[in-house]
Amino acid sequence: MGMKKVDIIGGGIAGLALAGVLDPGRFDVTLHEQRPQLPTVGTTLAMWPQAQRALSDLGILGAVRSRGAIIKSGALRSPSGEPMLSMEGEGLVGISRPELLKLLDTAVPDTVTRVARRVERTPRGAWLTVGADGVNSVVRRDMWGRRSAARPTAFLAVRGVVPGTPAPEDVGEYWGRGEIFGLAPAGDGTNWYASYRSDLGPDKVDVAEALDATRTRYARHSPAVQGVLAIATAENSLAQRIWTTPPLRRYVRSNVVLVGDAAHAMTPNLGRGACEALIDAVTLGKLLNELPLEKALAAYGRKRVLRTQQLRLASSLMGSVALAQGMQPLRDSLLKQAGKRIARSRERDRTSK
Repeated sequence: MGMKKVDIIGGGIAGLALAGVLDPGRFDVTLHEQRPQLPTVGTTLAMWPQAQRALSDLGILGAVRSRGAIIKSGALRSPSGEPMLSMEGEGLVGISRPELLKLLDTAVPDTVTRVARRVERTPRGAWLTVGADGVNSVVRRDMWGRRSAARPTAFLAVRGVVPGTPAPEDVGEYWGRGEIFGLAPAGDGTNWYASYRSDLGPDKVDVAEALDATRTRYARHSPAVQGVLAIATAENSLAQRIWTTPPLRRYVRSNVVLVGDAAHAMTPNLGRGACEALIDAVTLGKLLNELPLEKALAAYGRKRVLRTQQLRLASSLMGSVALAQGMQPLRDSLLKQAGKRIARSRERDRTSK
């Protein structure tokens, strides 16, 4: 039998991971990506254990760990920095998006054909076409129709990496009235992100203007937050509207399949979007390597649709709580009570050993 032609639309996390896991002896893979070069600016991504297993399957987990930072702990905090709920890192590894993309790129075999241009319509004629083209997916639009179009939320995401490692007592998320600010280690730097309601966008957002708005918005937050924003620049920051996708009951139509944000773009509140994109890609690639097409796609749907749609919904609900415009005293009181119960439970566990 001849080589199976696979078109992967999108060369981000999901597209590169899938190209890296498909058997080059069985598949003739073409990777379509409009960017001629990998990005150089981006926020830090937390790799949860299952995503780390996917990175291991790609042969780059060791490199990710060596170039990333171990996330041991943090806290949900008030705007002033007061801890409300402590969180354990659960073995998470933080790595910048540009660094992760570089490592994923090294996992792609030389046999993969790369096409550097924007795809306006879904190419047809391949044995399999994969939509890995993000929240505004052309493949989803063409194959799932206009009702599947991405939807802008009311929130802006501004983020970046600045020099200097954050103090442990500053790491975490600061929840205010309709706003979040996060600080985390990023190698030798500090990863930061802010989210709040804004009229900027919804398409291209001026980064310098967004930074000015963010500094004004968080002017009364803790010194740690203000210190990071004081040294953030348009060159080391990103700003964009947060978009999500509507729920999908299936990710497969005929010989077309969706992975990553094209299938289940979610708000960033659980920090799972990049992880689930990796898991999608590696799961799909391994199934295609082992099973006939129809069985592989059916198994992919069983493994990934319910899981990722649940996370998409949970992320949205978490965002609603974190970015609530009212009831902050009640929300914060409940968080503090939960934090005290968790602290007592951990203390009992330590003394019982």
